[in-house]
Amino acid sequence: QVHLVQSGGGLVQPGGSLRLSCAFSGGTFSDYAMAWFRQAPGKERAFVAGINWNGENTYYGDSVKGRFAISRDNHENTMTLQMSALKPEDTAVYYCAGRPGGTRSKPELYEYWGQGTQGTVSS
Repeated sequence: QVHLVQSGGGLVQPGGSLRLSCAFSGGTFSDYAMAWFRQAPGKERAFVAGINWNGENTYYGDSVKGRFAISRDNHENTMTLQMSALKPEDTAVYYCAGRPGGTRSKPELYEYWGQGTQGTVSS
């Protein structure tokens, strides 16, 4: 059974940086496309970034392009989201997700989810 465990997050001032990690176990990591989603209070879960099985193709939501970077290490079975130039509107619970096959931007198409981690941007 695939299991995703997240780490990172926390509180940062506007303009600062945060790094999120997602550790994968229970399967062959390179069989899975991975993604990050986020959910702010009162809002639907939204696509942040996605990465294909070998890391050659990455995708970003419009609001984070140029500020966030997704990466993966198929030897270490980990995925990372480096978030920079953070804004208060980036405040949300962040989730990593995985699915067999190709990357998708809809959360309902992902089978496996991390536990979620809070990222707060505030002065």
